[in-house]
Amino acid sequence: MDILSWLFGAVQLTATVIMGIYFYTQLKRQQQAQPRNGRESAKEMENLRRMRAISLSEPLSEHVRPQRFEDIIGQEEGIRSLMAILCGQNPQHVIIYGPPGVGKTCAARLALEAAKQSPGTPFQQNAPFIEMDATCVRFDERAIADPLIGSVHDPIYQGAGPLGVAGVPQPKPGAVSRAHGGVLFLDEIGELHPIQMNKLLKVLEDRKVQFESAYYNPDDTGTPRYVHDIFKNGMPADFRLIGATTRSPEELPPALRSRCMEIFFRALNPQEIARIAYEAAQRAGFSMSRVTAELTGQYAACGRDAVNMVQMASGVAQLENRREIIVADMEWVIESGHYVRQPIQQASVDSRVGAVHGLAVHGSHQGAVMEIEAVASPGTGRVRITGIVEEEELGSGSRTMRRKSTAHASAENVITLLRQLGYADDRTDLHINFPGGAPVDGPSAGVAMAVAAVSALTGQPVDGSAAVTGEISVQGIVLPVGGVPAKVEAARLAGLSRVYIPRDNSMERFRDAGIQAVPIDTLQDALLAMLLPAASQAPAADAPIPTPNRLVAAPLQAKGCNLRHLPV
Repeated sequence: MDILSWLFGAVQLTATVIMGIYFYTQLKRQQQAQPRNGRESAKEMENLRRMRAISLSEPLSEHVRPQRFEDIIGQEEGIRSLMAILCGQNPQHVIIYGPPGVGKTCAARLALEAAKQSPGTPFQQNAPFIEMDATCVRFDERAIADPLIGSVHDPIYQGAGPLGVAGVPQPKPGAVSRAHGGVLFLDEIGELHPIQMNKLLKVLEDRKVQFESAYYNPDDTGTPRYVHDIFKNGMPADFRLIGATTRSPEELPPALRSRCMEIFFRALNPQEIARIAYEAAQRAGFSMSRVTAELTGQYAACGRDAVNMVQMASGVAQLENRREIIVADMEWVIESGHYVRQPIQQASVDSRVGAVHGLAVHGSHQGAVMEIEAVASPGTGRVRITGIVEEEELGSGSRTMRRKSTAHASAENVITLLRQLGYADDRTDLHINFPGGAPVDGPSAGVAMAVAAVSALTGQPVDGSAAVTGEISVQGIVLPVGGVPAKVEAARLAGLSRVYIPRDNSMERFRDAGIQAVPIDTLQDALLAMLLPAASQAPAADAPIPTPNRLVAAPLQAKGCNLRHLPV
């Protein structure tokens, strides 16, 4: 028995000595590593300080970034809409549509600052503005890392820290929680991954982020109280989302659109881009003539392009010790950068037979004047319509779709109506053409096609100072169409004096649009107002609306038709 006790004691002593040696060795290594780690840390901090001491000059694009709403050119209506949504007692989520380089990000940032000062606002003075680019939001489908929504750092992950060693999962907040009480600006929101989009929609609905972990034990008394609270009640994420996108509304998920107000920033016209270029040159310390600025506006697609062109032109001038950007400098930039001249909307006000100014909307709800022409010739009653792109491809890469134009259906309505009224017959061929071959979609060119056709068939010129838009039914009724505000603005910018629109599209705001917006109900209204006697010239810009033209009704009355009794 004594021998067994002695052996047991010897084994115990040996084990104690071995464990003591082991822990002594580990402690020695730790003590030796600490100074080395300290030296490495000091070295890296010194490198970091040296790097931060070096800084280049601020790029011109950042130097001219708008600091006030007045600095954002051409977006007065969009900014007003954004302010109406955010400034008040009940700010809403919002999506901003628009082309790149028109001030969406700057407007969102300034709108939050303005909202903080509005009466009754829920935004506090320290409300954060968190900005993320949806194209760069990387996440792990296993929820290991998610910079947008947040994630849980489970104990099994490397670097879990003291809580991880204790087996405690640690919730990590994402951008939605960092934006709590403020604004989350998500640029290019249309590019967000579908999984992330669904998670974001859940956060918008619940106004919190709910975390889950297989390692969480609600009965573990060693888990900190705040971790228990987060797993039980969620991480706060009460913010207002401002999403910006260059896509069209139809390309965004309906579930997202239904939760957000939608506003539109338009593309800038050449005059506005020229102003941006002129002011950018001044801020860079260079002078620029109006001619040079206008040249820049003709080739730059947006404000960002204009600033980049000014930056390059200023570099050319500086190489030659000049503080003035001349036309030759900008011409060299245009040629070097292969910039393409942007189309200028300037309509001819000459009154011509078979030629009418139609109106269209393209791109980011940008209006445009569209020429439509018609020619009548002896024949067998054949009708040809050219210039309409029958089918177009939308999207790029794997997300493409083919869409057929509906303009031909509108043209068929026009031909049926003209035959009903007695204009078209079996002895006359009619050719309607849309010069340029642009994709013409929708029925809004119906009235314009009818006016051009009647002009060609009767030999009466069309008022060149006016434009018209509207769908036409087979009974001659003018039906409402979309994009009328943008079309009215396009007609004004093109130098026209009046525009005829469907009565159902008429608005009080058009009274101050700088152009006469005249509502019409039937094709009769358009013909009487736009067709002139054969020897007439276009009316002056300030002339009153033309009185009914008897020459329009005469051919129909001879055939037993009465334009004044068309269905209304």
